[in-house]
Amino acid sequence: MTLNTEMRVRVADIKQVADHVKRFRFERVDGKPMPVFSGGAHVVVAMRDGAVLRRNPYSLMSSPEDKSGYEISVLRVENSRGGSHFLHDKLKKGDELTVSQPVNLFPMDQRGRKHLFMAGGIGITPFMAMMDQLSKTGEHFELHYAVRTRTHGAYWKDLEQRYGKSRVKIYCDAENLFIPAKAILENQPLGTHLYVCGPHGMIKGVLSTAREQGWPSQNLHSEEFLAPPPGKPFNVKLAKTNKTIEVHSHQSILEALEAAGIDAPYLCRGGACGQCETNVVACSGKLEHNDIFLEPEDKASGKKIMICVSRISGPDITLDL
Repeated sequence: MTLNTEMRVRVADIKQVADHVKRFRFERVDGKPMPVFSGGAHVVVAMRDGAVLRRNPYSLMSSPEDKSGYEISVLRVENSRGGSHFLHDKLKKGDELTVSQPVNLFPMDQRGRKHLFMAGGIGITPFMAMMDQLSKTGEHFELHYAVRTRTHGAYWKDLEQRYGKSRVKIYCDAENLFIPAKAILENQPLGTHLYVCGPHGMIKGVLSTAREQGWPSQNLHSEEFLAPPPGKPFNVKLAKTNKTIEVHSHQSILEALEAAGIDAPYLCRGGACGQCETNVVACSGKLEHNDIFLEPEDKASGKKIMICVSRISGPDITLDL
């Protein structure tokens, strides 16, 4: 279950904004205003794809001041588990679906004297709302945005025009232009906060560089929603109800529980928030931790698992559910 109320929305607009990237605008079916959100927030979009119900998190990229609708941008991924293909290939203007109320696991730190954003690819989306919010309050920010090619990069022209090339720097892999993270990070005023969103390797590299330069951990912020990887099927035994449920190869534990009509908590569905952390009672196999939330010692203990992205290699696991 989500910890907030879901809303029925209608697809008000769909626009191709770059190679393999589409923007979707949702407005409430009942005509009411959208709940307020802050830059960095996301929603979970529920998509009925035939017999399968898919729930994926997407960052809100529209202006936080726009209560008439929410906008997300989605990259069509070739090896997608189905969510991006559904949105790109099946969803049409006028269709209805369900979204959660917004949750912010990637908020801006209001103590920051300057906000430094580094984005890679579709990782630009949370920064769109952040920059809109900061521009209206007159706060200092700077964006460094890496794209694979100019046609693959969404919104870079619009961002340059709106905020100016002094605050928006574009880097293109195809042109051998890469973000000089080390040089940028060592030339920031005291009180700057760093925010990184993009591919895993980029996030890891930028944060590692910042730590090597002595950036305090409280000034470092990142967001990455992970997709549950496939694996061999296994059974989940629920200690409190004595039920046994099969988790299929391309299914997360959370998805298997939901398909069986069992309500389980979640917020991000991407291994980042900790809401679905579950105690392991027993496991006849090896835990495969795919989250970025649990500490190394928690993963090594074998007593905890994030059911939205992690699984096991083995026949069965018993959970405290």
